[in-house]
Amino acid sequence: MTATSSTGTTLDAVLSDLAAESAQLDAWVGELVPEQWATPTPAPGWTIAHQVGHLAWTDDIARTAATDAEAFAAAVSEAASTHGMEVVDAAAAQWGELPPTELLARWRTGRDALAGALRAVPAGEKVVWFGPPMSPTSMATARLMETWAHGHDVADALGVTVPVTDRVRHVAHLGVITRGFAHAMRGEEPPPVDIRVELAGPRGDIWTWGAPDAPEKVTGTAYDFARLATRRIHRDDADVRADGPHADHWLDIVQAFAGPPGQDPKPRSQGAS
Repeated sequence: MTATSSTGTTLDAVLSDLAAESAQLDAWVGELVPEQWATPTPAPGWTIAHQVGHLAWTDDIARTAATDAEAFAAAVSEAASTHGMEVVDAAAAQWGELPPTELLARWRTGRDALAGALRAVPAGEKVVWFGPPMSPTSMATARLMETWAHGHDVADALGVTVPVTDRVRHVAHLGVITRGFAHAMRGEEPPPVDIRVELAGPRGDIWTWGAPDAPEKVTGTAYDFARLATRRIHRDDADVRADGPHADHWLDIVQAFAGPPGQDPKPRSQGAS
């Protein structure tokens, strides 16, 4: 049986796009000299080494979740008892301290192992995680979103122009389907209002979510919506528009990732990159 997401995307298709997104980032960091790994990125306190270390650690713990739920629970409990709410930052720092050659090797091996582990999850079963359990396809999509977002941080640090590809659709999709979660992270009740989302892909095709006759609407480019949903761009600088009060508020709080929303990026008018 072929696993699919709510948009009809297969697990193999998402894993293929995840591999491409990872390879793109790998190409940017693979030839860096050791000193360049200490280059600061837009995330406060995070260097390029932190960014890649975070991805490598998350791939590793996700593989554990997909293969051994009890081992995952034990690892999370141990990390929480040591680092409390700072588990993610602590892991990024720990993995980021590895020599770059070792970090790269572990990231490359780990992401391949994760892909194999997700393919091996029996049909219909979900993978335990820090939040609700996820299907293998959803887990792969979340990993792609993180790789895409942290890849933008690395690209910003290196002055690299990020190619805009159809892979952004996965990130935009997560941003749309997590609307209720975004409200919950702000202590709000999600409003019982349907919102139509119409986003232009890189080749001009329109990707849609929600009923065509929904009372409110969000429109714009998928790329800027994805950057907004991963909090890599300030809303003032995003080519995304809202029609309706609930849609307008959602664009203020949208987030495609788990955990607290963190600090908003500064608008370009205030000196943001």
